[in-house]
Amino acid sequence: MGIRHRIAPLAAVLALAGGLTATAATPALAAQPASGKTTGTAAADGTYLYFNKNQSNPHNSRLYLMQSVPDAKDTVLAKYRAGSGDGGPHGKDECATSQGWLPNGSYQVLAHDAHYNGGDQGINGKVIHVEDKLCENGRTTRAELFVHSEMWPEGSQASPEPGKDNPYRWEGSDDYRSLGCIKLNPTDINNLFSKAERYGWPEKLKVVS
Repeated sequence: MGIRHRIAPLAAVLALAGGLTATAATPALAAQPASGKTTGTAAADGTYLYFNKNQSNPHNSRLYLMQSVPDAKDTVLAKYRAGSGDGGPHGKDECATSQGWLPNGSYQVLAHDAHYNGGDQGINGKVIHVEDKLCENGRTTRAELFVHSEMWPEGSQASPEPGKDNPYRWEGSDDYRSLGCIKLNPTDINNLFSKAERYGWPEKLKVVS
């Protein structure tokens, strides 16, 4: 999720796994699922999300919207810069809750929502909600995982606050940092939603590194 907060300590809030700068931040409190179920159209069109984590720069990774093609190579419908993990010393540890990037593997897409409202300190706007994932240690579950950006529920940007990082305004490359969720900039997540409406909503997310 994409929330950073400069007052509340990280340990004092629930870990949503989202967009966080390496300096003090809080995850979004977004226990409720996104509203739009991704069923029917996606299966017919055979689309899925594919996230390729960049080992040298996790915040310059790539998210693809893919089309399955029977008996042929799958087609790239769209490609976006994306980030996952907080960029700290445990940013590439998939079992580091609220720090590490998303674990490798296949995820079910649970829902999507164009106007998600996570409440105070929560993620907002366009989100794609994916299932929880047990990480490689077999004990730690990464939970409440989203593809999202930084915006208000209706999709607008917060006003700039000089000298402060606003969790509802995209301000630069540092905003690709997260508590584990996949983050896109607002332009790209708007484009992803438009492409998914056109080609079919994906039902799966595949994560590799």
